[in-house]
Amino acid sequence: MKGLKVVGYIAVVLLALPGAAIAAETVKLSLDQSLKLARESNYALKAAKARVDQAEARYVQSRKAFLPKVTLSETFIATDDPASVFTYKLRQGIINPETDFSAGALNDPDDISNFHLGVEVRQPLFNRDATIGRSAASMSKKSQEHMLRRAEETIVLEVKKVYYGLVLARKNLDAVKSSIRAMQLHDREAAKAYSEGLITKSDKLSTAVRLAELAEQKMMIEDEIRSAKDGLRFLLRLDSDMDIVPVNGLETDDIVIPANEPLMSESRADLKALEAYADAAGYQYDMAKAKRLPRLNAFFQKNWNDDDFPGFEQNSWTLGVAMEWTVFDGYSNIGKAKEARAGEMEARYSYEEAKDKGLYEIRKAYRLLRTAKSRIRVAEQSLKEAKVSLDFIGERYRSGLAMTFELLGREQAYTYARMRLNQAKYDLIIAKSELDYYTGG
Repeated sequence: MKGLKVVGYIAVVLLALPGAAIAAETVKLSLDQSLKLARESNYALKAAKARVDQAEARYVQSRKAFLPKVTLSETFIATDDPASVFTYKLRQGIINPETDFSAGALNDPDDISNFHLGVEVRQPLFNRDATIGRSAASMSKKSQEHMLRRAEETIVLEVKKVYYGLVLARKNLDAVKSSIRAMQLHDREAAKAYSEGLITKSDKLSTAVRLAELAEQKMMIEDEIRSAKDGLRFLLRLDSDMDIVPVNGLETDDIVIPANEPLMSESRADLKALEAYADAAGYQYDMAKAKRLPRLNAFFQKNWNDDDFPGFEQNSWTLGVAMEWTVFDGYSNIGKAKEARAGEMEARYSYEEAKDKGLYEIRKAYRLLRTAKSRIRVAEQSLKEAKVSLDFIGERYRSGLAMTFELLGREQAYTYARMRLNQAKYDLIIAKSELDYYTGG
């Protein structure tokens, strides 16, 4: 026993030392603050925004269908190849008719150095597939923008579920703790009554059994609280050692239930995204077909040649128009057209499936919303009755007029009624959030 006292004394001293125990940082968060943090920090939203940026970049690239391509080049060559030497002398404008046309000069010329500075401009004139490709890129960009909006709505729903799940667990924990305190008092009274021979050992042990049940329930709820905090820290990108205290409660007075089942909004983000994606796939099909058409492009070249850098001595220019027509490409383009058509049909089917599923989800959420509202009324009435019953039996128990099992039954019913009311309020809040999410409102 003396050794245990020494160990206890050492533990107290260690805990009192600076830095021996570091309390986790506690942050109080409202739902609005949590949603704001999620919108700013959540990785899924950052990834969705990055996909929008990628689509924007592809749309910028599609401007090549109309804008010219300008290339600037500088080339240095040294050679004694007879044909090249004669060509570069022509380009530099240094041909000497008296010496450069002799057999010796032509067959065995001295080496020459040439700096060639060139500017080339290529201007698209008619490239039907590239024009359609720009429309496809525009639709793809719109689709990603709608998906970003839907991702934000999804994160909002997830945060609400986890946030109010934490609120629910904390309220249930309060109910269980309150029940434990009351049951501990009853357990002491039962022990006293047993020592005086007023109750049986079975009655005395029944309070201990109920305390054990409550202790187990408390541990399970505490685990739910830890899981909810982990979920919030993940969604909001908070430090793993940060303790979260929710500010909001399970307020439901301002939740209005529509008189009739609401309709799905035509502007629901995920449906608009699928619609735009299907349009983009349709443009891909049109683009594949347009590749069969000829392509027409203009070009202009300006060249300077000199034996010194950078080469501005002599210049020349070339202007032309080029037509290119791929008559047969080994079925490559036909295959791409079929692939694009199949992709468009897949997108159309996905759109219709999403609409049908959305209607099902709206009906389900609306039923849950109405049921949860009714459950709250029933749970509130049940809680009042359970409280009156518990108080009545408690007075009779303390007066020796009620059995222990009666008290335990009333206490259990009261605690259960509190938790049922908490659960009904949570279900109402989440059902309303889901209804808004599925209708796209």
